[in-house]
Amino acid sequence: MNDFTRDAGALRHRLTELLAERSRAGDFSGTVLLQHGDAPLFQGAYGYANRPWRVENAVDTRFRIASISKMFTAVAVLQLVDAGELSLDTEVAPCLDLDETAIPPEATVYHMLTMTSGIADWFEESGNWEEDWAELCRDHPIYLFRENEDYLPLFVDEPPMFPVGERFQYNGAGYILLGLMIEQLADERYAEYVRHNIFARAGMARSGFVALDDVDREVAEGYIPITDADDHIVDWRKNIYSTTPEAAADGGATSTAGDLVRFIDALRSGRLLSQRLTKAMLSPHVRQREDRPRVTSGSMASATPSSAVRTAGLCAGDTRVRKMASAVASITILGSMSTSSFWGIRVGARDVSAGKSTIF
Repeated sequence: MNDFTRDAGALRHRLTELLAERSRAGDFSGTVLLQHGDAPLFQGAYGYANRPWRVENAVDTRFRIASISKMFTAVAVLQLVDAGELSLDTEVAPCLDLDETAIPPEATVYHMLTMTSGIADWFEESGNWEEDWAELCRDHPIYLFRENEDYLPLFVDEPPMFPVGERFQYNGAGYILLGLMIEQLADERYAEYVRHNIFARAGMARSGFVALDDVDREVAEGYIPITDADDHIVDWRKNIYSTTPEAAADGGATSTAGDLVRFIDALRSGRLLSQRLTKAMLSPHVRQREDRPRVTSGSMASATPSSAVRTAGLCAGDTRVRKMASAVASITILGSMSTSSFWGIRVGARDVSAGKSTIF
């Protein structure tokens, strides 16, 4: 038995223990796929896709992947750059006839991709997510938000938070604007463009855009934990009032662990973008904060949910996993935390051994 085989066995054993423990505690419900090249090293499914009927998650269950979808928007924009339809320096407001709004005229495609535009977001959090979301829903019929353009009234006339290019701040509104640019230049709906030019080319047959009120096969329902005074989970409720009903350019696509691996492989192998823009997308461009560069470039700023970071932490904190990482070119961990909403993490071997993770 060589070192790689022995360490792979140790990694599978440790992951089995950790994920079973997290699942029992109610901290994890979803699927995990860890793959080296074309060979899966570990895959498993935990928790329920449907809690009332006790339908368990499977390794190919489809999840709504929230802001991980931003990477599809980023690739779509860069494809249009490759095609000469726009450039990273294209100013967004003039392109979308938003000159009479608060969107700074100098804010470019690059600023939107790297979340350095400074524009107001369509949903601002003050620290209490539930209260902020409830206030938004009282003021706006969120259940009617079905198209990218539906989000514009929430932010285009709000003053910018800081000057263009000054710094990074997480922002979904910029990706809404990028989605509108895709629709304008490609002359088709955002979802259709992504289906034809990303999902189809990457072989992502189980990915798509399933609305919250659609009836579709093998799609996990989302849940939010109800906790007691000691923060123990005592029950669950559906998340149908905690999200918009339809996917948009800033998030909400539906995918599987296997399909996200296919996407990453298609991106890294140059099947989605030119060599120049593939390299740009996979390179750091701005810092999220001074001690932590954020992977962004013509795409490149997608979500860093705390749940995803915790999943990466399972690997980074274990010596056997760190040893295994040094022998593997790349490790892909795809899973979900708490609510059966789905997060994807691509962790390079050097990153894991250093205790860091890269979120696409």
